[in-house]
Amino acid sequence: MTRQAQAADSAEGEWASLRARYRLVRAQSERLCQPLLVEDYGVQSMADVSPPKWHLAHVSWFFEAFLLRPYLAGYRVLDERYDHLFNSYYQTHGTPFPRAQRGLLSRPSVAEVYRYRAHVDQAMDRLLAQSPAEQAAEIARRVELGLQHEQQHQELLLMDIKHILAQNPLLPAYRSDLRAAVVRSAEPLRWHRYPGGIGHIGHGDAGFAFDCERPRHRVFVEDFQLASRPVSNAEYAAFIADGGYRRSDWWLADGWDLLQRAGWQAPLYWRQADGAWQEMTLGGLRELDPQAPVCHLSYYEAEAFAAWAEARLPSEAEWELAAQSEPMTGNFLEQDWLQPMAAAAQKSGPAQLFGDVWEWTGSAFRPYPGFRALEGSLGEYNGKFMCGQMVLRGGCCATPQAHIRGSYRNFFYPAMRWQFSGLRLARGA
Repeated sequence: MTRQAQAADSAEGEWASLRARYRLVRAQSERLCQPLLVEDYGVQSMADVSPPKWHLAHVSWFFEAFLLRPYLAGYRVLDERYDHLFNSYYQTHGTPFPRAQRGLLSRPSVAEVYRYRAHVDQAMDRLLAQSPAEQAAEIARRVELGLQHEQQHQELLLMDIKHILAQNPLLPAYRSDLRAAVVRSAEPLRWHRYPGGIGHIGHGDAGFAFDCERPRHRVFVEDFQLASRPVSNAEYAAFIADGGYRRSDWWLADGWDLLQRAGWQAPLYWRQADGAWQEMTLGGLRELDPQAPVCHLSYYEAEAFAAWAEARLPSEAEWELAAQSEPMTGNFLEQDWLQPMAAAAQKSGPAQLFGDVWEWTGSAFRPYPGFRALEGSLGEYNGKFMCGQMVLRGGCCATPQAHIRGSYRNFFYPAMRWQFSGLRLARGA
């Protein structure tokens, strides 16, 4: 076989793998929605939450807007109005429908949204069935971005479904068949030491990464220590019992003002019954597992706890440098707990750096030195959000495992806490 034939076979193999991945990722989104009642699909419980049917439509719009319209000859849209309804924030593409009003979209119906998904999937099958052409590299790059984007929305779906159901006085479970938590004894918190100096962070490999993870670059850190596991529910309950939500001296000013206005007294989804803590989960209301990582904290709550514990949050550089030698295994979407689990005994290295809960860092979401956004409308994906948000690392129990990397930078505003967010303590040497 000639080198040219070998290259053609290799390209066709990569194309076939991409087609298979497309089908798997798209099917996963629909599986996540199978437990819902049709009445659940259209609820928007707060401005930051999107109705489940909007998620299903939006990820389909992404493939339509950035692949089918520009690259599939003869493609015909199902409904031209969908380009407005399901555009999230791409101002250079068109006029996005207001985020806070997505719950008003009683039409299109759930059935019509699924019909839209099928329409897009059939067209994508035609696009991906074509032999690789001169535009194949750009098409493959955009398909990969679209799949990673849909995996982000799979986590967002579970975040939003949990928030939607938690507002219902009946406290319905998303699923009654979720795996039971593994009961473990308390794992004592230990400290792992890391030497200071110059290191490298950011994505530098040829594989996929979002633009905000690049370029790989040098950082300097002082000697530091990182806790052996995330902060547990029991430790956070001790903070509450010690006046954590009543004393301003541990809080940033903005966080204290927000606490006063919102009336926070505990993490989101916690409630007390007969003197015991319970929490709302995707499996319904459950007794709080004291050894599991505390979850659904805002950045302000994480900062306040760290101050109370006489420690701090790690910088994202410290976190990534520590994570570079650790395996990317943990409690992810595929484990099907959909809830943080207590840490198992760890022989070496920090436990649960990946999975269970996203870990707040003390770093603002800002561009890396030499950052370049993607060209065109896709440049709006991350770059325009690099102000006022804080970085979280490591993934969570609702993150698809294939979606996470050591360089992955998640980001949320400091007041947000409906994401699966916790914290790990750090301190100087």
